Amino acid sequence: MKRLLIVSPHFPPVNAPDLHRVRLSLPYFAEFGWQPHVLSVAAVHQPEAALDPFLRETLPADVAVTEVGAWPLAFTRRLGVGNVAIRAFTHLHRAGARLMRDTRFDLVFFSTTMFFALPLGRLWKRRFGLPYVLDMQDPWASDYRPSDGSSARGKGAFARRLHGLLEPLTLRRANGLIAVSPAYIQTLRRRYPKIPAELCATVPFGASERDFEAARRVPWRNDFFDRADPRVHGVAVGCGGAAMATAARILFAAVARIRATTATPMHLWFIGTDYAPAGRGRRTISPVARAEGIDALVHETPDRVPYLTALRLLDDASFLIVLGSDDPAYSPSKVYSCLLSRKPIVAVLHEASPVVDLLRRAGSIVVTFTGSSDVAGAVDALAPKLGILLDRLPCETTTDDAVLAPFGAAELTRQQCALFDAVVARSRAGERR
Repeated sequence: MKRLLIVSPHFPPVNAPDLHRVRLSLPYFAEFGWQPHVLSVAAVHQPEAALDPFLRETLPADVAVTEVGAWPLAFTRRLGVGNVAIRAFTHLHRAGARLMRDTRFDLVFFSTTMFFALPLGRLWKRRFGLPYVLDMQDPWASDYRPSDGSSARGKGAFARRLHGLLEPLTLRRANGLIAVSPAYIQTLRRRYPKIPAELCATVPFGASERDFEAARRVPWRNDFFDRADPRVHGVAVGCGGAAMATAARILFAAVARIRATTATPMHLWFIGTDYAPAGRGRRTISPVARAEGIDALVHETPDRVPYLTALRLLDDASFLIVLGSDDPAYSPSKVYSCLLSRKPIVAVLHEASPVVDLLRRAGSIVVTFTGSSDVAGAVDALAPKLGILLDRLPCETTTDDAVLAPFGAAELTRQQCALFDAVVARSRAGERR
């Protein structure tokens, strides 16, 4: 069995979106011939991270994990640094090197949006000769700019320049790529054409029925709404931000249009819309609702909720809301969990979003846009569909299992392992030449 070192600075009990690829895959790696060992940063050294202790219950009992420390946040904050990958870089480097001296690994896999950890792949490859694969869940040196210009100044501008330096240093020596969006692969292969196309794979975010089973075992009280409330509750769990403004305008304008003609009272809940530490998040969805005149129908909670709590909220919802970014390559990570919940879905997405076709095949209500000029037409398309759905609720969807099967955790792990096998085979062939 081949050995895989997985670098994921976030790991349970930390609750962060970028750890779930690894968490969902861990029960299946052995089935496809790989023995994983996770290298992460201990939760105690991430004092501002959201925690979900119950996430540990979703991990295999025998998973091997090495946790490292980090420079204290109280110290690095004085230097303007909070990123855990920067604070833990030397700790990860030393621990990884020690593991490689003690164990014969075949591959290093970076699955994280903490991009400052990725240059470790180049360092370890130069020292130990180990190939490495990068999981690009988000763009690294991105060409995308929010329409409000929020990241063009201060620390954001400095970070962008630094990412622009580190990405080519790291990608030019990478042996393979996984990404959640084909657009990410296309962009990176244009920049780094030496990475062979056959060693790049689009592997979307997945979901697991096991997570819903675990969530239903967790002690639970819905602090947001009462399922017995006669109102219809539409729920979105996940990030907001300026990039979601166009999708939010379309949804809220459609709600404003039908609220006077439908007899069904409703309330819309947007939960966990900011990645900032608890109590410091900004509301970015409710101001759009206010501008559309329906702020009384919308409640936004910026603070993140534990992952399994998020699944219980999906279970309690009357219908689910998926808002897409105005970045066409964006792939909403909660889509697959939403589909597994068997609840009706209302999605407003960029026409080029990777999940548009899947949601349509699953029978969801989907309207699309390509820019702010499309708002009126999208509202015209959404309003009557939303009105019909409200009159039908409560109801469940009957999505064909064949539509969902390609996005289950086992199948997506198989796809990752197929790429790992190909990378290792090519690397060994290169060594023999």
